[in-house]
Amino acid sequence: MKDFLEIYRYTFTYKTKAILVIVSNLLFVVFNLLSLILFIPFLQLIFKPEVNATALIEPKWNGGFIEFFAYSKDYYNFLMQKMVNEDPKQALLFVCISVFTAFFLKNLFRYAAIWYQSELRMAVVRDIRDKLFVKALNLPLSFYSDERKGDIMSRMNSDVGEIEIAVVSILELIYREPIAILFYVGTLIYFSPTLTLISFVLLPISALVISRIGKSLKRTAKKSQEQMGHVYSSMDEGLSGIRIIKAFNAIDQVAARFKAINLAHQKLVTKAFRKRDLSPVLNETLGVAVMMCLVWFGGSMILNVQNDEKLTGQVFITFIIVFSQLLRPIQGISTNIAFLNKAKASQDRINEILHADEKIHEQENPISLSELNQGIRYENVSFKYKDVFVLKNIDLFIPKGKTIALVGESGSGKSTLGDLLPRFYDVTEGAIYFDEINIKDCSIKDLRGHVGIVSQESILFNTSVKENIAFGMPNATQEAIENAAKISNAHDFILELEQGYETNIGERGNKLSGGQKQRLSIARAILKNPTLLILDEATSALDTESEKLVQDALDHLMKDRTSIIIAHRLSTIRNADEIVVLSKGEIKERGTHSALMELKGLYYNLSSLQGINS
Repeated sequence: MKDFLEIYRYTFTYKTKAILVIVSNLLFVVFNLLSLILFIPFLQLIFKPEVNATALIEPKWNGGFIEFFAYSKDYYNFLMQKMVNEDPKQALLFVCISVFTAFFLKNLFRYAAIWYQSELRMAVVRDIRDKLFVKALNLPLSFYSDERKGDIMSRMNSDVGEIEIAVVSILELIYREPIAILFYVGTLIYFSPTLTLISFVLLPISALVISRIGKSLKRTAKKSQEQMGHVYSSMDEGLSGIRIIKAFNAIDQVAARFKAINLAHQKLVTKAFRKRDLSPVLNETLGVAVMMCLVWFGGSMILNVQNDEKLTGQVFITFIIVFSQLLRPIQGISTNIAFLNKAKASQDRINEILHADEKIHEQENPISLSELNQGIRYENVSFKYKDVFVLKNIDLFIPKGKTIALVGESGSGKSTLGDLLPRFYDVTEGAIYFDEINIKDCSIKDLRGHVGIVSQESILFNTSVKENIAFGMPNATQEAIENAAKISNAHDFILELEQGYETNIGERGNKLSGGQKQRLSIARAILKNPTLLILDEATSALDTESEKLVQDALDHLMKDRTSIIIAHRLSTIRNADEIVVLSKGEIKERGTHSALMELKGLYYNLSSLQGINS
């Protein structure tokens, strides 16, 4: 029930559209029933019953809402009987026009409901996707270590698609189908209480069928949606790693793995579809069985001249027509409940993202940061991922305007130490200070506004050169962008591109070389003009020529700026003010290049492995 209420709240975010859908559906039900009842005069004309003398007396309306319906029926019968007596063909024409009008209005309001539904459902889908995407952007980096990117994409697509269907289903389930059933049942009782009582046999049987199938469907639907996440992940891995797949002749291996995952998804989805579609089929079969019982009982009542209800052939045929329409909303309830059960499984998966703990929490009244005056201080900092400590008891001071280099073997905690500063993660123990301010006490947006990052992988976007350099700074002028590009040694190659600064660089900047991409990343950092700079393996993936151009750009960027350099290639950090050597999450050595070389410890060994002996 909680999941249904959540979908209901999604739907009524747009009250006006939801109400228009409800009203249109109600009018559809009314005119649908009216189009069926209007067949009675047609049948009376065909069967040519004896003239009812009371029908020739013009009825009078004495006021009252309920009395109006009885008056309308009596007045319609009066007009019909009068026309039948005067000109049966005119009466037939009148019946045809009346029935056509009722059908036209029925279809008009049904289309009106669809018209408003289409905008309502897509508006809700848009809102949920927006929330999911924004939430995904705000989740900490540790979340992406546990969750597959493909699984998150699956939730944004397949799961949200199920909610889209449920938005329409819940309106029909609450405001159309039950009301249609009430109208139809009321009409059936009016025609023949005895036959209506017999028809109620269908309802408890249908309810039992719906309940059993619905519970099973939810379980299968959740499994199929989870499997869809594996499909997306397999696709993403295959397309992202296409170069390696081809190089290692692993196309058959990767394709076989994908086919196995896709086959498992296909089997689950097929099972879910079969369960979903079984309910209306069983309902229709049960409905036909009950209808045949009604035909037998009703036929017996007509043949029995002494029947208490004085059931006529015309009324009985209309009863059967209306009863056949009663099956449609019952089947609609069955189908909509099946859709909602699938949507409940999807809603659970969506909520796992929306309700995930962001972990990086901000103070209600954060402290505003000004310019850095003293420096950055790591005070007894420890950090663990799950149950394993990655950093232990780190004490480190980075004076303003100085360059500190972090070195060590892979997995020693270098990158993690850098990631703690902009609060991509929060420390497990200890604290990090911006001058004398604990970074947990200041605004995350304000803190990250002071930090610039250039990483080993150049993260660029499928937009123009200009937009990539000005990323996060939409008000940057063309002059400032070009100046940043000149400092980063990127201006010349940009001018050689087809459209210069307006050239689209493709997905992840794949139209550019590695060195060109890295220089754009540096230009982006230069334009931001950060107080603190983190360089994470910024030149390790480049060739010698590109490295020289990039290193020159980095030297411009680091000038008089507080910098943290994370490096494997030790030749790039020889001139750092201080080199900090990490091993297994702890600081083992620290000092200048020459001092550490004289120490002949870990740093000396790492340098020797890279051919640096002095």
